[in-house]
This record gives sequence, C-alpha cells and structure tokens, in this order.
Amino acid sequence: MREITAVLGPTNTGKTHYAIERMLGHQTGIIGLPLRLLAREVYEKVVDLRGLGAVALLTGEERIVPPRARYYVCTVEAMPLGMAADFVAVDEIQLCADPDRGHIFTQRLLHSRGRAETLFMGAASMRARIESLVPDARFLYRERFSELTYSGPKKISRMPPRAAIVAFSVENVYQIAELIRRQKGGAAVVMGALSPRTRNAQVEMYQNGEVDYLVATDAIGMGLNLDISHVAFAGLSKFDGRRMRYLMPNELAQIAGRAGRYMENGTFGVTGEAHDLEPDWVEAIENHRFAPIQKLEWRNPKLDFGSMKGLIASLERAPDDRELLRAREADDLRSLKGLASMPDVIDQVRFAPEVRRLWEVCQIPDFRKLSGGEHVALLAKVHAQLSEGHISEDWLAQQVKSIDRVDGGIDQLSKRLAFIRTWTYVAQRKDWLNDVSYWRSATRRVEDRLSDVLHARLTQRFVDRRTSVLMRRLKQKERLLAQVSENGDVTVEDQFIGKLDGFRFILDPKASDQEAKTLRATALAALQPVFNLRSDKMYNAPDTEFDFTEQGGLMWGDSAVGKLVAGADALSPQIDVFVDEEAGPEVAEKVRRRLGHWMERKIAALFEPLLAIKNDETLEGLARGVGFQLVEALGVIPRAEISKDIKELDQDARATLRKHGVRFGQFTIFQHLMLKPAPTRLRLVLWSLQQGLQEFPEAPPPGLVTVPALPDAPEGYYARAGYRLAGDRSIRIDMLERLADMLRSMDTRGGFEANADMLSITGLTLEQFANLMVGLGYAAERGERPKGKPVAEGAEPQLKPEENAEGAEDAPKAEDAPKAAESEEAVEEVEVFYTFRWAMKPRAQGQRQNKSEPRGKKPKGKRGKPQGKQPQSARSPRKDKPFDPDNPFAALAALKAKD
Repeated sequence: MREITAVLGPTNTGKTHYAIERMLGHQTGIIGLPLRLLAREVYEKVVDLRGLGAVALLTGEERIVPPRARYYVCTVEAMPLGMAADFVAVDEIQLCADPDRGHIFTQRLLHSRGRAETLFMGAASMRARIESLVPDARFLYRERFSELTYSGPKKISRMPPRAAIVAFSVENVYQIAELIRRQKGGAAVVMGALSPRTRNAQVEMYQNGEVDYLVATDAIGMGLNLDISHVAFAGLSKFDGRRMRYLMPNELAQIAGRAGRYMENGTFGVTGEAHDLEPDWVEAIENHRFAPIQKLEWRNPKLDFGSMKGLIASLERAPDDRELLRAREADDLRSLKGLASMPDVIDQVRFAPEVRRLWEVCQIPDFRKLSGGEHVALLAKVHAQLSEGHISEDWLAQQVKSIDRVDGGIDQLSKRLAFIRTWTYVAQRKDWLNDVSYWRSATRRVEDRLSDVLHARLTQRFVDRRTSVLMRRLKQKERLLAQVSENGDVTVEDQFIGKLDGFRFILDPKASDQEAKTLRATALAALQPVFNLRSDKMYNAPDTEFDFTEQGGLMWGDSAVGKLVAGADALSPQIDVFVDEEAGPEVAEKVRRRLGHWMERKIAALFEPLLAIKNDETLEGLARGVGFQLVEALGVIPRAEISKDIKELDQDARATLRKHGVRFGQFTIFQHLMLKPAPTRLRLVLWSLQQGLQEFPEAPPPGLVTVPALPDAPEGYYARAGYRLAGDRSIRIDMLERLADMLRSMDTRGGFEANADMLSITGLTLEQFANLMVGLGYAAERGERPKGKPVAEGAEPQLKPEENAEGAEDAPKAEDAPKAAESEEAVEEVEVFYTFRWAMKPRAQGQRQNKSEPRGKKPKGKRGKPQGKQPQSARSPRKDKPFDPDNPFAALAALKAKD
C-alpha cells in the first residue's frame, strides 16, 4: 500500500531530517531538494550514514552515480522521473507557487510517487491545495523547535555574533561584507551563484567560528542548516527576473526561520536601508500564520515533439483545473522560440527525435545571465554541433581552455565559474559527447580550481585573516602569547595587533570592535614586564631626552608620556600621565614623579628671573605688588593693565625692579629675558593652561620683529607671545619700545615721515610700516613727489642758460623746448611717502588722550606760532629724591638741567 504524507510546518521543525530518516528506512529512495547547495549537504549526510557506493548525487551540473547506488539525492529538476523507488520525497513543496520554478514542483506533487512511501515537506500554507489535488494524502504537522522573535532595526555595527545579513543582489552582498570586514573583522559569503565547493568552503569558515557573520542572498532560506542566531534583512525587495517587487511575509519567514537552530531561540530584524516591518507582518512571521496558497504554477508535462510549432503549442497549453495557473514563459520556452525562428535550426529540425534534441538543448540554464539573444546564440552553436552527431571535442576544448584561468578578481572569477557551469551541465549529457567521463572530469577540475581561487579571493577581500586566526584560538580557549619588538610592535600568534607607544598600548586600527577588548587585555597582560622595565629606564633618563609640545604634551624621546594640566598658579602646573591602567599604579606614579622633576627644573631654568622677583624679600609695598603681577603674567604685561600702579611707583621702587631686569616701556612692562624664544614658548603653554584653552596658540617664529596677525587669536595672546598687535601685523614689544623712543623726537602733531632707522628696526617696507603705524594710533597720509636724481661723482653741474659763460649761443632754441620738456618728464621718477600724525584727539590742551599717545613735539598755537619750549623728558624728577642712575629718562633730564 502506497502511503502519501504531507509533513508541514515552519522552518526548524526537522522536516528534512525526518525525510532522510524515512528514506533510509527503505531499500531505495529518491529525495528532491530545492537547491543544489542543499542537495550537496544532504548527499554528504547520507554518505556518512550509508557510504559512497550507496548514494548518488544528481544536479544540473553534478552527476555522481555509483553502480550500485540505492539512494538518489537530487535537485527537484534533476529527479529521475522514470526510475521506480520505494521512497520519494520532495522538499519545500510550497514552491509550487513560485513563478519561475513552480511548474516543476507542481509536476512532482501530481505525479512523483514512491512504491511504498511518498513525502511532501513544506509550509502549512500548502495544505488546502494538497488536500484538493492529492486527496489520499495524510497530514503531519510539526511545531518549530525554538521560538522566533522580531528584534527590530539594528545597525550593522551593533549586529550580534552568529548573525546572517541577507541581501538580494550580488552588489549589496559585497558592500555589506566589506562593511562587516571593517567593523567586525570579516564575514563569509553565501550565494546561490557560487559553486558548491566555494559555498562549502565559505560555510565551513563560518561554522567553525573563523568569522561570526554571514552575508547571503535568499539562498539560505531553502533548508540550509547553519548555526545562525539572528537574521537581518538589508532589503525587503528583490528583482525576480522581470521586475523589482517586495517580498511577501511568507517569503521573509522562510529566510528568517534560519535563525535559531534546533532548541536555540532565534531573532530576526532589519538593517541598512530596510524599513521597520509592519506589526501584522511581524505577528504573522512569529506565529507562522500565512494566507493559504490559492494557485499552483503548472506547465503541460505531455509535450508534442512532432514539430517545433506543436512543441511550443503544447508548452503553452492552459490547465484544465482551476487551482492550477499556466506558468509564465520560462527561459527554456523563450529559448525554444528564439531557435525556432532561425533558418539554420529550421533546416536541421524536421522529425520528432530532432525536436526532442532541440528541446534538450533549450534546457541548458543561462548560468551566465547574459541577454536572451546571447544565450540563444550559444544554444544555436551547441545545437549545430549536435546536429553533426556529437559536440566536437576540439570545439569544446577551446571553450573550456578560454575559461581555465585564475587571474583577476572576484567578478572575473565568478563570470568564469558561470561559464564553466554551462559546460559542466553539457558534460552531464552522456549522449552529447563521445568521451563523457573525460569531459565530466575536465570541467569539474576547472570548476574546482576556479572555486578554490574564488574562495581565497572572497576570504582575502572580506575576512581579516588575523582576526580569523585569533578568534579561532580564543574560541578554543588557547592562551595567546604576545611579543614586543624593539620598535614597539606587538604581535600575537605572529599577527601584528598594535604598537607600544611609551606606556600606552595602541591597538591596530584594523582590529574589529568585537576582538578589540580581548586582544587589548591579552596584550596588556603580556606587556606588564615591559612596562616595569620602561618605567625604570625613563626614571634614570637624562633631562635632555624630555621635551614639551606647543599643546602641553610631554614627550620622552618620540613617545608621548603625559600632558600638563592647570595647577594652583601658572608656574605650578600639574601632570597627567599617559599610562595604561593595566600597567599598574606603581608605574604610573614613577612616570609622574620623573616628569614632575623635569618640569620643575625646566621652569626654574627658563623663568629664573621671575622666580627671583617672586622670592626677593627686599621688595616692599607697591613694588612688590607690581612684581607679583608681573610674575603672574609670566614676565610680560601691557602697561595699560597696571598703569595706575606704575604711575604711583617712586624712583626707588622702579630702580629695585630694574635690577631684576624689568623694563618700563611706553606700551609694555616686561622682564627682558622673558622675551627669548625658549621662555616665550613655555609661557604660552602655561598661560593657555590657565586660560583653559582647548587649542593652544603657538609662539611666533624666533628672530622676527613683526609677524602677520593671527586670525581669531585668544584675548591676551599677543602680550604673552611678546608682541603687540598693530593693524594686520604684530610687533615685538622690545622693538616697539625702540620705535617709541625714535618717535619721541618727532612732531607727532604737525606730521613727520619715517626715516631709515624706523624701517630698519621693524624690517618692513614703507607700505607695511604705514599699516603698522595706523595700528598704533597714527594717521598715515600717502603722497607722491618727484624723486631727486643724484649727481654722478665727478660730473659737472648743469648750468641754466643765462649762467652759460658763452652766452646765448649755447642756449636752447625755442623749437627745441618741447623736446627738452618731454625728455625731462621721461627721466623724472616719482617716490611715495607717508606723513604720520597722531590720530587720537586730546582731552585737553597739553594732556595726552591715553597712555599710548607719544610725547613728541607740541603743536603750534592758534595763530600758528610755536608755543614755549617744553622739556622732552616724560616727567621731571622729584626734588626730594636722588636721580636713579639706571633710569635713562632721569639721566637725560639731569643732563639737560646742566645745560
């Protein structure tokens, strides 16, 4: 008695495993599977249970048939129809509704039967159609072993381990795999277009834990058993060969069901550009509730081979049953119509055997996915060869030889694999070739060679080999040994994982996020002895090996070992060390002490004059206050900020401060040694720390009197840099004071011109000097005038005509006058000059408007007469105080008093 059973249910119910067990309980059996990848997987399982000699494998491109084979594992298309077997099974029977392949599955549903037992495995949505079309079938429903739940959208960077990301085009698969390589260390790639050998190698890499991520097409939805915990859809639409369309909930469920194997629960979600799933779709997928399939694809199995027209007509015949839907035009029918329109083919096909042979040629799949015309042209060539009896071996050898190359990248290798699959399919037809065994072996060797190279290329592109090795060792709980080279390179298992910079381990930026934590912990544990040795070496290193950066970093040689942070005052910065926590507190403290000692000595050396002012106990009263402010300002302070205190300083107090190198300039009060490049560089760093700046401004290049102004310079920068802003440039304060001395003798109200000394000390052109003077508060009036032509040495001066000793004979004639004038204009040169005047309005006659106003010559009175002479010194010394010999202004006043 023949028994027909439909084993229905969602994914992960063990339906395929159940079918294998049932088949092996019979003497003979045939099982049809939806994909050759799955067929290969089941074939290997049955071989393990029954041995190579008992199991055959039949796919479009692979034919392994031992002489005494009892069990046939096939793709559904390759199931032997005329062979009787005790057991017959068809997996994924819901594909009867597939627009492209459904008619083949429907044919198996209606006509494939085992002598003792027949099984149809698939989704519960097929129950109504099976009940109607196979009335004597009984039903067995199987529950899912584990729960499947929706986890919502998730970025690829947050994808959990053991996840599969599903895309619906080769381009998207490659893009996602590349992204995962950068973020996670690598991914295996599985696509239906891959050869079984390449696919198996990629799956093995995923299954053994070399990578934790799988990027695949919907090929994984058809029964492939992988250890997947989460399935993420990178898209929800696909190109079905004719148009782009959205996947239906039952199609998504078929793929999502790969998550959670056996008793392990699984999750599914979306990622990338895929939008969040609708709640009713989520509920349907989680609870495996889908609308019943209403129509099955059907194509007439009773073909008319009497003529090409008769064959086409029989293929296009409509079904009699309302539950069946005539299949849309498939590739083989489209190819048949194309060949039937070719005159050469029409001449070669007259009788039924020739029509049958032409139809067999049309069954060659378009693995290459070329245009319809190109595929039909290839079929025409194959048919022409067969019309001569067999395919020419020389012609076939030429086709195979052009493909047998392993150079190029993934795309080129994939194309060659698609080409060789065509000839592998051809080689399976024993009546098409004289030496079938040879060509099956030859095409298989080429396919295997291309498959191996493609696997290597995929791994090279989408897997970080270092990650693969290390993650496998970690999963096997093997201890990782780290080594450190002299230049700081750190390796684990001969794989570079980072560098040791000072006392910090810097992980290789190419390391994946997932492995980073483990690798870092492993490396730091191995580096503990190195940290101790380095800290001892650093503690005993000479001061010359240390330096600071313009941003406050502290360097030991080429390694950054710490940074300065703000302390209680500018001259007492604190130190933050760059030491990994795993190095231990003792190492960190030793580094901090060594850097602290060096910085104290550095400050003591560069700011010795300031520290002398700070520690001078003889300074009293206002002098001590001014000295304290100068120390706080790190040796340079604009006079305007402490003008009141400076005005009240008597000569004794000034003299005491001058002994410490303090200069009382018209614009700035400064300690002259603090303007040197080294103190200036450190002063800017310490000042920036106290100001809390995020980015420290750098010191101007040493040796320059003026420099261009910095855009967006922080307030107070120029004074601490030893400069004063004037227009679009800034001038060094000591040179500015020299310039101020020169300007004191100028008529700043009536106007004066710049002399060569002024331009010389500033190092500026006249135009630049004018801009500088405007920035200092002057008005600059530009003018032009004839430039005086110097008389050459030894030449006699030109006399006017009336002074000529020879009288009028040598006088120029009237007609020559215009020419002479033209000659004079041609040789006359014009020079540019500027007249400078103080631009600030005085508050009252005889008073300066502000501290920057020069003490130059006084303007004339209202009637234009000069006013009375005034002393040139800033202020007459007090009569009750002796002259300070260090004060140049006081000395000058004394000399003038003698006169």
